[in-house]
Amino acid sequence: MATSMNRRNWLKTSALVTGALTLPNGILQHANAAPAPAAAPASSYKRFSEQAIARDFPTLKARLFANENPFGPSEKAKKAIVDAMANSYQYPFLLIEELTAKITTAEGVAKEQFMIGAGSTPLLQAAAMIFAKNGGGSIVAADPSYDYLPEEASKFFNAKWVKVPLTPDYKHDLDAMEKAIDANTSLVYICNPNNPTGTVVDTAKLKAFCERVSKRVPVFVDEAYIDYLPDPKGTTLIDCVKKGHNVIVARTFSKLHGFAGLRVGYIVAQPDMIKSFEPYSSSWGAIAATSANAALASYGDTDFLKEALKKTNESKEYLYAVLKKEGYTYIPSSTNFVMFPLNMDSERFVEEMMKRGVGVRSWKFNSKEWCRVSIGRMDEMKAFEEAFKQLS
Repeated sequence: MATSMNRRNWLKTSALVTGALTLPNGILQHANAAPAPAAAPASSYKRFSEQAIARDFPTLKARLFANENPFGPSEKAKKAIVDAMANSYQYPFLLIEELTAKITTAEGVAKEQFMIGAGSTPLLQAAAMIFAKNGGGSIVAADPSYDYLPEEASKFFNAKWVKVPLTPDYKHDLDAMEKAIDANTSLVYICNPNNPTGTVVDTAKLKAFCERVSKRVPVFVDEAYIDYLPDPKGTTLIDCVKKGHNVIVARTFSKLHGFAGLRVGYIVAQPDMIKSFEPYSSSWGAIAATSANAALASYGDTDFLKEALKKTNESKEYLYAVLKKEGYTYIPSSTNFVMFPLNMDSERFVEEMMKRGVGVRSWKFNSKEWCRVSIGRMDEMKAFEEAFKQLS
């Protein structure tokens, strides 16, 4: 995959430095020997990464490059932020305890199986540190998929990233991924629904895969976009954790809850696995009081979530119609973004769209040029349509 997802690269420096303070000696020595992480290698800052678009084009008419929810956060969450400010001089111990209790009760897991984070990014990065095994491990992951965890592990800790192509319908190839596991495999990473293709794996097959494979190596399932599915409760792999399997499930408030800038996420795993993450993240200090209080309000705001999902699907159907009208195919999406193949160089397409005030993302894979469009408000989708017609 020629284009790397860099939305979270701006967090890299602080997370790496914090993690290095508690790394085992072997990993710490390796980190010290490597180039300083204050500036990531130039290759990780792609020409049209999400970070670069946000920096260089801050006043776009349509911000359709970062898979954000433009309908959130909810009014209840906003009010909770304001309410939390009066006591924000205090550490948010009790708020985080309350949020932890609320989520673990809803998910039916023990507090010892739960860890909160500032979004899922620090937890993905912790996993990269843990499972790189000081360069002695390999991580099996699909390609293309969300590459933050395997890329971090390979780039900064010399782990091997074993890339497994997607199936012809752009889903995780579970059979091929299982065959790719060998004696050096330390982790299998699955993003479901998948970013950037928006596809979802059959739930029964994925659960069977995780139950079978986790007996050999841990399986990390990133469910960042699961709230966009019709039945998140029936699709999540948290059930595998509850059954005692060696599965790690990551969730985030960044998408449907509209918390991309508020930074709240968590993982659910076996207690021993949670303990292995503890040196890299401090749950009580992971998020601000304002974010914790907002998450408490948003987690139970089902009316807002239903409305945000409804608006997202309406905008997505509008986008489908635009693409069809212009003679383009697309990958049917179970998320808040859509990927479709282009008839021109993808980077040039992104550049031309940005000249017209519309920010999107480019990819190159499967011998094709691709565009990924995040689902925005209806006015943003109409701005996309206007710009797209000039290029299609």
